[in-house]
Parts: sequence; structure tokens; C-alpha cells
Amino acid sequence: MDRISALRNVEDALADFEAGDASLGDVEDRVLGVLRTYATEFEDGDLSAYRAIGDPRVEGIVVVADTEAAARERVAARVDASPEFRVEPAD
Repeated sequence: MDRISALRNVEDALADFEAGDASLGDVEDRVLGVLRTYATEFEDGDLSAYRAIGDPRVEGIVVVADTEAAARERVAARVDASPEFRVEPAD
């Protein structure tokens, strides 16, 4: 999913909420789904999405980086710690 498609899907979810056709919970689920799809399909030249696995503090965090090592650094910086974890491509 490209950025424009993601934004359109979020806009559609918000429009449904404003029209009363969707509850807040429905919109949250739709937007979360859009973000997860966008993140896991992200490919921009040398950048790829990586998902953290292992320590509960980082489990499921998805970051975009050019290397696995850079992805580990970004995840560790998000939790301001050095937990034991690994990253793998988020596809």
C-alpha cells in the first residue's frame, strides 16, 4: 500500500465516522489496519520495515531502516533500554 492509498483509507474511515456510519472503535480498527498494512508493505529504495521480537518491551514494534543493525538501534532507542531482542523483516 502506498502513502496515498493509506491516506485515502484513513480519510474514508474518518468520513464514515463523521457520517455516523462507523463507531469510534470501528474507525480505530480500520486506521490501525491501514497503518499495519502500510508499515509491513513499506519499501522505499534502501529502506525496509523491521519488526522487533523478543522482550515484551519491544515486541511488535515496527521501524523503518536501511539495515538490520540500524533497525535494532531504532527499536532500542524507542524504549530507552537495551533489552534482548531481534528484528526481522516485517512482511
